[in-house]
Amino acid sequence: MGTPVHKFDVVIVGAGLAGCAAAKTAQEAGLKTVVLTKLHPLRSHSGAAQGGINAALSESDTASHEFDTVKGSDYLGDQDAIELMTREAPQTIRWLEHMGAVFSRNDDGTIAQRPFGGQSHPRACYAKDRTGLTCLQTIYEQAHRAGVQFLDEWYVGDLLYDKSSDQAYGVVAYSLKETEFAIFNAKAVMFATGGYARAFGINSNAHANTGDGLSILARHGLPLEDMEFVQFHPTGLAGSGILISEAARGEGGHLYNSENERFMEKYAPSKMELAPRDVVSRAIEKEILEGRGVGPNKDSVWLDLTHLPEEIIETRLPELRDLAITFLGRDMAKERILIRATAHYSMGGIPTDIDGRVRSGAERKVSGLYAAGECACVSIHGANRLGANSLLEAIFFGRRAGEAIVQDIGQLELREAIGTESDRLSGEVSALLRNNGPDTVHAIRTDLQQSMTRNAGVFRTRASLLEQKAYLATLRDRFSQMRVGDKSKLYNTDLQEALELGHMLDFSAFIVEGALAREESRGAHYREDFPERNDERFLQHTFGTMDPSGKIALEYTPVTLGRHTPQARTY
Repeated sequence: MGTPVHKFDVVIVGAGLAGCAAAKTAQEAGLKTVVLTKLHPLRSHSGAAQGGINAALSESDTASHEFDTVKGSDYLGDQDAIELMTREAPQTIRWLEHMGAVFSRNDDGTIAQRPFGGQSHPRACYAKDRTGLTCLQTIYEQAHRAGVQFLDEWYVGDLLYDKSSDQAYGVVAYSLKETEFAIFNAKAVMFATGGYARAFGINSNAHANTGDGLSILARHGLPLEDMEFVQFHPTGLAGSGILISEAARGEGGHLYNSENERFMEKYAPSKMELAPRDVVSRAIEKEILEGRGVGPNKDSVWLDLTHLPEEIIETRLPELRDLAITFLGRDMAKERILIRATAHYSMGGIPTDIDGRVRSGAERKVSGLYAAGECACVSIHGANRLGANSLLEAIFFGRRAGEAIVQDIGQLELREAIGTESDRLSGEVSALLRNNGPDTVHAIRTDLQQSMTRNAGVFRTRASLLEQKAYLATLRDRFSQMRVGDKSKLYNTDLQEALELGHMLDFSAFIVEGALAREESRGAHYREDFPERNDERFLQHTFGTMDPSGKIALEYTPVTLGRHTPQARTY
């Protein structure tokens, strides 16, 4: 009996905010839509976003939000996409609110907004410190109500793609419960699979955030954009990297070093702790490297909220308080907590236009293929994302991709898939189960994450990146013989993690290759040997493609400029 083929109008991979928003939009237009996800939709990483979602609700217009986003991106963001998203942000909040999202309120009944880093106005709408979960629950409920079919515990491992016609027509997946393969054949395919910060040892990402979608497309020769730009959030809990939201600093938290110095005055005197994330992260790491760290290993700094009324912490930051108590044994209402920078967000990803259509080149688009959310690169965030723009991007462009699918579906033909098209993924699974080498997933993944943190983290040099490039080749050789201990078919998490590790090795190579070629410092990409921004050479996007041997070739495409001319980025 061959691999079963299931037919839909739309297949969406990933059930976070972008996937749910697109699915709801497509289903309500009468399209038969299925969402495939590794875990239950409400466990998606979108729910981990704490601090807020940006919109210029109380400002006279959206121009300031637009400029803050362009400047925050270190002028690498595409200004047509930024203008569109910021202009429509207030309407996006109203869309959420009308569906039932419950935001925190001011005394006069208006939606409460808090300040976030790099912004000229308080515009982060929030629901205590559980904003992402509030938005996700709302959109998931409404997508479910519309009739979207959600299939959780399905692992998507391959794309059905015809390179000659530049057409996508489905995906190959297997059931995590029983390791049974299936093909999901569709006119339109959308990826909303999240980011890739788990390539680094200290990170704030969920265990399931392994960047699978990026690697799946790259293995078919499709490009990835700006992969060298990985954001490190300034405030991860020491040791674990678990996120302490920017909301903590938005509500008035201060950073101190071992000399009890509020050190951000040296790095961003006008914004202090509310400078953009890349600026604050580098400041923290520099304080530690220069010997002014705190904690048992002198590898952290203090985040102090003890000057705030306990009522503020209890009503606006209750989850953050619980996290610090649980994982550090410290109550932020009564004592300082230990934090340091943690890998957090991916600015790069699958290149798309402003409607979520995936680009196979500077001017070409893949028929029937879409992407949105953190796995996509529109590019809104350029070299550095402003806090509270991620939820906005995921919801706005997820919904917009759904609208594009509805618009395009009449011109898309259903190319019939056949059962043997699952052979590529089933062969990969069989090879992993057959191998019996000395290495394990855990050993190789740990070495990958530690080396990426050391050689391609907050600070980078040509020497460190060349070291990492060579080490990735060694890790890939080890992976080819790696042993998967569990050979069973029932909930084989060892097998799943092995597949995920293969994807992590792929996209890590893109990060390193792009960082090595970009001989400048811009946003989250900081080259100690090239500390200045170089607009003449590098005011452009990196497009990387991988051949079957794993070699990556780079080309560059222009940044879409607008009314904001690149200038020195100071705070």
